[in-house]
Amino acid sequence: MFAIAKNIDIFATMVRELDSYYVDEIDPDELVTIGINAMLEELDPYTTYIPEEESDDFRMMTTGEYGGVGALIGNRGEGNIVIMPYTGFPAQSVGMKIADQLLKVDTVAVSDIPTSEVSSLLKGPANTEVFVQVKRGDDTLNFNLTRRKIVIKNVPFYGKVDEHTGYIKLSDFTTNASNEVRNALLDLKGQGVDRLILDLRDNPGGLVNEAAEIVNLFIPKGKDIVKTIGKLENVNYTYKTNKTPLDKDIPLVVLINENSASASEIVAGALQDYDRAVLIGRKSFGKGLVQTTIPLSYNSQMKITTAKYYIPSGRCIQAIDYAQTRENGEITTVPDSLRKEFKTKNGRVVLDGAGIEPDELIEKVKYAPISYSLVARSHIFDYATQYARSHPEISNPSDFSISDEEYEQFVKWLDGKEYDYTTYLEKSVEDLIELAEKETYYDEIKAQIEAINTKVHHSKEQDLINHQKEIRKILTEEIVSRYYFQEGMIEASLNDDPAVKEAVNFLSIPEKYQQTLTASAK
Repeated sequence: MFAIAKNIDIFATMVRELDSYYVDEIDPDELVTIGINAMLEELDPYTTYIPEEESDDFRMMTTGEYGGVGALIGNRGEGNIVIMPYTGFPAQSVGMKIADQLLKVDTVAVSDIPTSEVSSLLKGPANTEVFVQVKRGDDTLNFNLTRRKIVIKNVPFYGKVDEHTGYIKLSDFTTNASNEVRNALLDLKGQGVDRLILDLRDNPGGLVNEAAEIVNLFIPKGKDIVKTIGKLENVNYTYKTNKTPLDKDIPLVVLINENSASASEIVAGALQDYDRAVLIGRKSFGKGLVQTTIPLSYNSQMKITTAKYYIPSGRCIQAIDYAQTRENGEITTVPDSLRKEFKTKNGRVVLDGAGIEPDELIEKVKYAPISYSLVARSHIFDYATQYARSHPEISNPSDFSISDEEYEQFVKWLDGKEYDYTTYLEKSVEDLIELAEKETYYDEIKAQIEAINTKVHHSKEQDLINHQKEIRKILTEEIVSRYYFQEGMIEASLNDDPAVKEAVNFLSIPEKYQQTLTASAK
């Protein structure tokens, strides 16, 4: 305790003396915040300081709730625009659309101010009024909105991918996540679904109790879900299933990827450890650390890592050893040779120390450089906006796709627009030239290398043909968003999703599904 008191006294004295003697004026609040953040960065990325002014944002992250108009705002170069209005909330209800450019919020001109400031202006207590002026094409439109309590859905979409297979997209673990999954499953079962895909891809996690409740939908009462073990006794806790499951027998596939973290890994890992679900996708993020929020002086808070997660087989899923990282100065992960073996309920071998590994690997989709360029330069976004203005309606998301003729129209629309890029092969040849120029015999091979360079130099027009399938998919999903918003984009994306197709394949062949969940499959 003496060491803590001594160093706190030194720190406070230093700030006072800087404020008194430093040649320029300093902002003590800013300086101390920088010092606190620098100190916490030495520990791990999840131990963070939350000053009073950021409390509302933190509350929104943990509860999914805030007061506002229900629209995601962004900047695509031409100013602040509506990226996505949330279905059923004020912005969408009054007719605001994707790509509307924000001109004014109340009396404040917002075209050239930071997006974060625009978001702050739109937020406010529920039942208060806000005026918004937007530009849509050549028109200027005025909207008077009444702010509401906005609750961002944890389940932005669920539906049937075929007559027997249900699909639930779980994007977060804020308050009420388990109820949303429960309600979605009940609705799907009412529609005749007798097998299920739970999609946890790109889900960063959240509340542990919500993860436990979701596991309890599929696992019998009285089973361990996850243990938290830390330095202090009061953070040690075992979450158990304490209710009768909603369906302990429905065949289940869980989709995960490298961005599935924390609570997502608890759900996927627990279901894997009980051999209750087949996991398909890619190895998860590997966040097995528990954070607790502790109140500090002056309404500030600190989110601090207090424990580690251990799932039913006994394994910890944490991938990075931050204690070793601090000592070595480099990111330290558990080497494969030191990962410990654990067993699932059926005796399948699973490993600790590097996230959750799927039972069936699906390689990451690799898009062509032209696709990245068309998205990054907003050409896909802008064309979808133009398309929606000239097409009052389209078919439902799962059936809609642009025709060959419409794709040709898109190609013609691109004529004269900038979307240059370097292909993977061109980059390799550039590297070859750079290395060859350092060799003494470069002049002897220069002609051959230049011939190769000329040969591989890409044609944008040809790439629009060669990569038509993936460009059409991206364009189709963007167009669908103009009519059916976030829910429609997700539904449209399922048509050509390799992981979803593989999940349906597993669920359609009971023998394959059961064999994967037995020890002999490993």
